[in-house]
Amino acid sequence: MGGFYSKPFILSKVYFLASSTPKILGIVGSLRSGSVNKALLSAARCSAPEYVQLDIYEGIGNLPFFNPDLEGQESESVSDYRSALRSANAIIIASPEYAHGITGVLKNALDWVVGSGEFIDKPVAILNASKRATIAYESLLEIMKVMSANVIREASLTIPLVGKDITEKEILADSEYTYLLKKSLETLCFAIEANREKQISG
Repeated sequence: MGGFYSKPFILSKVYFLASSTPKILGIVGSLRSGSVNKALLSAARCSAPEYVQLDIYEGIGNLPFFNPDLEGQESESVSDYRSALRSANAIIIASPEYAHGITGVLKNALDWVVGSGEFIDKPVAILNASKRATIAYESLLEIMKVMSANVIREASLTIPLVGKDITEKEILADSEYTYLLKKSLETLCFAIEANREKQISG
């Protein structure tokens, strides 16, 4: 996974207040209550610069199994999920690797928006809580490519937590982890602003 931009981050709180608050939606690819990936994403939310709004979507476990026959008559849970994605300026995904792939619940959630297009051109960062989970990462990159998402490799990072019984509080107590998470979100904000400028210029 990529590093960070070499130039210093220059987009300030005042800059974003003058335009609009960048909204980032976090998706956890695990339903475990003690998920390390959920703890990592929650720590990212607490580490976010004050001008950033990072919300974690809690409803992917409520989505029905994807069925193309249901397109156009989707359930309330699907409508809510798609609406949350549309409202976000960027997406950040944290997921474990199961059997050399992404989790079933995450794949199901992504299948529901392949055709509806919520990921098209949207900046995406991928957080990885295990340095061994490289196959799931590559699989997710391929899925994002098919969905025409804009994966920001410079904002994607691996923080090796798997194998440790670690909580959000313990992650936040590590200054190196919080620094990396904050820089990841700052880099994602660069991509959000670049996306805005592209849309304005047409």
